[in-house]
Amino acid sequence: MSALRKVVSGAQPGVDRAALDAALDLGLEAGGWVPKGRKADDGPVSSRYAVLETPSRDDGQGAEWNVRDTDATLVLATGRLMGAAETAVEQAHKFEKPLLVVDLLQPRNLGSILYWLEYQKVSVLNVCGPRESEVPGIRAIAMEFLKDLLMAAKEPSNS
Repeated sequence: MSALRKVVSGAQPGVDRAALDAALDLGLEAGGWVPKGRKADDGPVSSRYAVLETPSRDDGQGAEWNVRDTDATLVLATGRLMGAAETAVEQAHKFEKPLLVVDLLQPRNLGSILYWLEYQKVSVLNVCGPRESEVPGIRAIAMEFLKDLLMAAKEPSNS
């Protein structure tokens, strides 16, 4: 298996932005599809993020294309799925792509998530979840989790 090399998201403030920042902080590639005009809840997406614009201003198209163009999707949740995370789940089924939903409020086993990434041979991972406006404080929770996960996932396995 090749190690994880790229993280993709829709760059909205919250889980998406945490995914891109964690990837960049750890030296991984980061990108994804965002709505036309680089539209995000907090204004235009910063040029720090190498994201591409969809032809539409609709968030759903970016969520769909991020699933389509990656090896697998990791949804970070806090209970009920909503918005782009819900769309990503639907699109993962549509495109028959591997999908894992992790509830950040529950105890989690990092080893099982790493096993899933290895088993699915994921080198490009789509990450999505709630926006900061939906779940205040989610960015910090997601960032802590993702830094641990991505650090371990980018290192080649010794097996």
